[in-house]
Amino acid sequence: MALPFSSSTTIHGSFTGKPKALQMGYFQPLDKAHNQPTAVSFSRRHSAVKPLNANESVVVSAATIAAPEVTEKVGAEGYEKLAKQLENASALEIVDKALETFGDDIAIAFSGAEDVVLIEYARLTGRPFRVFSLDTGRLNPETYRFFDTVEKHYGIRVEYMFPDAVEVQGLVRSKGLFSFYEDGHQECCRVRKVRPLRRALKQLRAWITGQRKDQSPGTRSEIPVVQVDPSFEGLDGGVGSLVKWNPLANVDGKDVWDFLRAMNVPVNSLHSRGYVSIGCEPCTRPVLPGQHEREGRWWWEDAAAKECGLHKANIKDTIPSANTIERDIFNTNNVVTLTRPGIENMLKMADRKEPWVVVLYAPWCRFSQAMEESYTELAGKLAGSGVKAAKFRADGDQKPFAQQELQLVSFPTILFFPKNSSRPIKYASEKRDTDSLLAFVDALR
Repeated sequence: MALPFSSSTTIHGSFTGKPKALQMGYFQPLDKAHNQPTAVSFSRRHSAVKPLNANESVVVSAATIAAPEVTEKVGAEGYEKLAKQLENASALEIVDKALETFGDDIAIAFSGAEDVVLIEYARLTGRPFRVFSLDTGRLNPETYRFFDTVEKHYGIRVEYMFPDAVEVQGLVRSKGLFSFYEDGHQECCRVRKVRPLRRALKQLRAWITGQRKDQSPGTRSEIPVVQVDPSFEGLDGGVGSLVKWNPLANVDGKDVWDFLRAMNVPVNSLHSRGYVSIGCEPCTRPVLPGQHEREGRWWWEDAAAKECGLHKANIKDTIPSANTIERDIFNTNNVVTLTRPGIENMLKMADRKEPWVVVLYAPWCRFSQAMEESYTELAGKLAGSGVKAAKFRADGDQKPFAQQELQLVSFPTILFFPKNSSRPIKYASEKRDTDSLLAFVDALR
């Protein structure tokens, strides 16, 4: 799919040339001459564009904008239908639709590589837009300089998200600066990228990514242009509370670069040195002619699953056979692993010394994987509080027992075993963030 170099008829305005001055409020000013109301199925509100780090920012929006507000929640089936409708739409049209639909509740995820194409498209729509990026603390110097160049070129402020300093300190002190070369990149990415992303997305209702099908045939070959995000939660919390837009899903990498050159858009200087897919400095290297672009990322690991965790839902759920070995989850000293006899004993105890919270899970299930961070964080907060946290693998041969005795319907299921009752209480909410889980436990402990 080639990228269009001119605005389609669905776009409400475009800019020519570079912005003359740095603007406040993290958005491009609307071209009022072209900002005519259109017939859409959303009510509108006036709202200042708010930064992701609202509690940390001292920048005040200098203007207000008319932003669309979704009046009713659209389910996964609705977005599947929309994805089919937009399958042959240009990337520009898809970006315009995303910004029109979600207003200041959507932001572009900018990684410092060719994602700048998304910012260029947002500029061309003439609509307000927000941009955020994850600063892991281990990016190349060229990437930081590129961030500054992009901000000045577009007259915007990128909303940076940073990892928790205490978590980074704990990881480095316990395992060293380069532990990922020995035990895989997932733990480091979880601390430096996934958790900051989770915090950012909890303040949004939608986000725009630069994923393309040709980036990683093993994990991205079937991504739709729009979907309900299966891994992360949005502002309202719970499954289905965040929408993920992938405007470049059907675009070839070559067409992306043709567009960037044609529009004279700034790019990371690392690209001229053989870097194609750019991440953290220790985990990225140039690729040779004929190599796939993702082969430069985590080159010491399995080439079939080149994902850091930001898009881990791309890795297909496959129910493993009895001989398949897969990575277990919820691995922390604060989470007790229960066997079948262990949880059967819990069901028989009418009077236990301390209450327990137990997650029923399957390690291959992406929804179980998605709540790994929040549950392990919950277990850490409960440590020493008198409440034990545990896990029970309830797939395979254990699934009939879990369905009959443990109220299992889907993975993951969370149960609370009170001190003075053998009957577990099932957590009914779809909100699986740490604060919601902790409120559930605190109400029953």
